[in-house]
Amino acid sequence: MVMNACEEVAMEEKQFNCPVEASLSVVGGKYKSIILFHLMTEGTLRFNEIQKLIPQATIKMLSQQLKDLEGEGVIHKEIYPVVPPKTEYSMTEFGETLRPIIMAMCDWGRTYKQDMIK
Repeated sequence: MVMNACEEVAMEEKQFNCPVEASLSVVGGKYKSIILFHLMTEGTLRFNEIQKLIPQATIKMLSQQLKDLEGEGVIHKEIYPVVPPKTEYSMTEFGETLRPIIMAMCDWGRTYKQDMIK
């Protein structure tokens, strides 16, 4: 069976049954929201700086989460051709649209932490 270009694209698109599913597909990974929070609050970061901020993440897991976020277009990866290689990550303009969501999660988490102490 021969498919046209529109049919091929439709097959590659993600299917979501709920808008929350779409949001979670971008920020719902094990460390994705944490990575976004640090990039939003710290600015541009190198891989090793992100690794120090999220010490519980393995190098493999952190690399995958960064790759996923870059693939979604929410972060930008800049590789500098120097020895040793220098890689920096920053928020994209599209990624900045997640700021209210990530900051709301931060606020909620802060309140939750305080309420749990009581």
